[in-house]
Amino acid sequence: MKKYNIPVEAALEVIGGKWKVVILCHLIEGTKRTGYLKKLMPGITQKMLTQQLRELEEDGVINRKVYNQIPPKVEYSLTEYGWSLKGILDSLCSWGEHHIERNYPSKEEVLLNKDERDTIKA
Repeated sequence: MKKYNIPVEAALEVIGGKWKVVILCHLIEGTKRTGYLKKLMPGITQKMLTQQLRELEEDGVINRKVYNQIPPKVEYSLTEYGWSLKGILDSLCSWGEHHIERNYPSKEEVLLNKDERDTIKA
């Protein structure tokens, strides 16, 4: 059995890394297909996306639903356990927005606006 020095180590083991929190924030908005998640995160490779989704699924944070059709269709959503992260993710988003406002002259220069986000189709 693994031992942790402090509880945050256990949390970071599940949601740590560059992409897991981003994936979870997108899934809070609703169920997403793999290809749509990839479009929402243009900097992630397909291999890394697949790996991160598998790890989140293994930890019980997300559900993976496979439809028996051709071409294959796979959707991801948060589990009840995953939804327990919503408050933490909301706090991170709020802190991130404050950080952007503090460090950039205009947050519009570094954040996509609603119209730009809406052009990304499922």
